[in-house]
Amino acid sequence: MDRLSLKSDLLHYKTPYATEAAFIERFLQLLEDRTNPYTRDRLHGHLTASAWVVDPAREQAVLILHKKLDRWLQPGGHADGEENLIAVARKEVEEETGLKDLKLVSEGIFDIDIHAIPANKKDPEHDHYDIRFIFEADPDSPFLANHEVKQVAWKPLSWINENLKSEESIIRLVQKTSAVA
Repeated sequence: MDRLSLKSDLLHYKTPYATEAAFIERFLQLLEDRTNPYTRDRLHGHLTASAWVVDPAREQAVLILHKKLDRWLQPGGHADGEENLIAVARKEVEEETGLKDLKLVSEGIFDIDIHAIPANKKDPEHDHYDIRFIFEADPDSPFLANHEVKQVAWKPLSWINENLKSEESIIRLVQKTSAVA
């Protein structure tokens, strides 16, 4: 998924969620910028990819408790120059959870989000332009969390709805899950 393919996918992307629809234009502007949106060198914002990993029954999803942000999130991270964002999402799942046997449910974009990342010792506050894909994994597969993660767990979608109510983008992922065959 190079820059032209991503631009085309975004131009054709449809969503009933107003917040998400409003992100499309900002993504397109990012892709028109002369700087490389796939690298962290673009300090005020850059592309990231994440994975919404669900079980075959679509009743639970994999979440990580992120060490730096201290929040439950879907696995994901920086593209670091890689334009194939599906590969980035897959790599991030493997690195953060240890899950390797992932099945891509759909080649297309599952969700998009733009969210602010707080400033830290190395970087100023900046935006992550997150392209999200949906994967399926066996809920009996063992986890192996890395240094960026406090905990990895399968969480029932009902638990996510109840406990992460303020995480609008994650609740949107849960709502979209029911529409995926």
